[in-house]
Amino acid sequence: MASVSSPFTSLHLQFNSPSTTVTTLPLRQPILRPIRASLSENPTAPVSASKPGETKLPLKEIPGDYGLPFVGPIKDRLDYFYNQGRDEFFRSKIQKYQSTVFRTNMPPGPFISSDPKVVALLDGKSFPVLFDVSKVEKKDLFTGTYMPSTDLTGGYRVLSYLDPSEPKHAKLKQLVFFLLKSSANKVIPEFEACYSKLYQTLEKEVSEKGKSSFQTVNDQAGFNFLCRAFFGSNPPDTKLGDDGPGLISKWVLLQLGPVLSLGLPGYIEELAIRTFPLPPFLVKKDYQRLYDFFYQSSGFVQDEAEKLGISREEACHNMLFATCFNTFGGMKLFFPNMLKWIGRAGIKLHTELAKEIRSVIKSNGGKLTMAAMEQMPLTKSVVYEGLRIEPPVPSQYGRAKKDLLIESHDAVYRVKEGEMLYGYQPFATKDPKIFEDGEEFVPDRFMGDDGERLLKHVLWSNGPETENPTLANKQCAGKDFVVVASRLFVVELFRQYDSFEIEVGKSPLGAAVTVTSLKRASF
Repeated sequence: MASVSSPFTSLHLQFNSPSTTVTTLPLRQPILRPIRASLSENPTAPVSASKPGETKLPLKEIPGDYGLPFVGPIKDRLDYFYNQGRDEFFRSKIQKYQSTVFRTNMPPGPFISSDPKVVALLDGKSFPVLFDVSKVEKKDLFTGTYMPSTDLTGGYRVLSYLDPSEPKHAKLKQLVFFLLKSSANKVIPEFEACYSKLYQTLEKEVSEKGKSSFQTVNDQAGFNFLCRAFFGSNPPDTKLGDDGPGLISKWVLLQLGPVLSLGLPGYIEELAIRTFPLPPFLVKKDYQRLYDFFYQSSGFVQDEAEKLGISREEACHNMLFATCFNTFGGMKLFFPNMLKWIGRAGIKLHTELAKEIRSVIKSNGGKLTMAAMEQMPLTKSVVYEGLRIEPPVPSQYGRAKKDLLIESHDAVYRVKEGEMLYGYQPFATKDPKIFEDGEEFVPDRFMGDDGERLLKHVLWSNGPETENPTLANKQCAGKDFVVVASRLFVVELFRQYDSFEIEVGKSPLGAAVTVTSLKRASF
C-alpha cells in the first residue's frame, strides 16, 4: 500500500474527508532536528503557465510515433523486454528524439492490450501531472494499458482500479484508513517479533550453509507481520499455514505477467504470458484459500464496511488486495532492494547507521518507539533515498480528461483529451536537473535544509512525499505505513548486526539478494 506531517513532529496515519480527520501514532518533539517535508512547495501546480520573470518555453509537437498497427507495438515490446531492456528502451528514445516527452507503445500490446499508445513523460517536471486527478483519469489504469480480469478479485473492481470520481472510491479508501488506524499500536511490536525471527533464520542458514536467500524468509516474515498487525491473526496458526506468500505470488503473476520478465527464453515468454491473458481458473483454489483466511480474520473491518454501505464480501476482497498485492507486494520488492543498496554502500554506512540507531534507542531507555525513529536522520534519509532511486512501483498511467499543456524542462507539449499518459518514475526521480548524482545511492541526500527541499521530488507513493493521501486523490493510502515499516527494517537490521555482505542477482520482482555474511553487534 503507504502521510507524513510537516515538520515531522508527528508521524501519523491519517485520512481526510470533508468532516473527519483521524490521527494516530503521536510523537513527542524530537531531540535532533528532523528531515522535514514542506507542504508549501507543490510540484503538481498547473504546468501550462510560466511564472512571471521566467523564460517562456517553446510550444512543440510531441515527437515520436507508434509505427504500423500491430507491427509497431510488437517491435516496441520486443525492444522493451529483449533487444534493449526497459531502461535502454527509454534512454534510446530520449536520445533519438532529444526529448523526455515522446510518443511510444507500452507493453503488453496485442492481443492483451487493445490500445498500447502512450505519451511518455520521463523527467521530474512533466511527470507530476500524473498525480493531478483534475487533469487525468485513473479508471482501470492500475496495471497500465490493460486490466486483468475481475475474476481474479472476486468479480469486483477493487480500490486500485477506481478513479476518485467514482462513488465507491472514497468509501473504500476510508475503509483502508480505518484499517491503518486500527493497527497503529501493533506495528512496532509485531514487526520486531516477525523480523527478529527472520534474522535468526538468516544467521542460522549463513552459519550452516555459508549463505541464505533473503527473499524466502522476507516473504514469510512480511506476510506474517502484515496479518498480525492489521488483523491480529497469525497465518501459521490457521489453515493457511505458511502457504500465503506462495499463493500470492501465483495470483500476482496472472495479473502482472504480461509486463514482467521471468528470465525465460523470449519465445516462451511471448507465447506463455504476453499473447493472451492466463485464465483465472488457474489460481481459483489458491485465491479462495486466501479469501477464506481474510474473511475469517477481518470481521471488524467488515463491520465497519457495512456502516459505509459496502458489503462484507466486497470489503474482504479489497482488504485482501490491499494487503497482499499493494502492501506485501511492496515489501517483497522494496526490502530486498533496500538491502542491496545498503549492502553495496559498505562498512562506513553500516557503522554510521548502527551508531545512530543504537545510541538513540539507548537514550530512550532501550525501547524503540515512533519518537525514537524520528531522532534518526540518517536512517530516515537512507529510506527516502531507497524509495527515490528504485521506487517499488516504477510505472504510472493517467488518461487526459481534457486538452492539456504539459511542460518539461525544455518545452511545452500539447496533449489531447483521451490520450494516455505514461510515466517511468525512476527517470523522473533520477532527473539530473533535479538530483545531483541521481544515478548514485547517496545515503545522506535528504539530510539538512537542502535535503529537505528535495523531498517534494520523492514520488514513490503516487504523489510527492510532502503531501498526504486523501479520499479525493490516488496517493497511496498506506504511505505512512510503508515509510514506518521501511525504517523499522533498517533499525532492526542494525540493532542486531554491525555489518553484512551480500550477493545480488535478478528476479522478476526486485533484486534476488543472498546474504553471505552477518557480523553480530559488537557495541
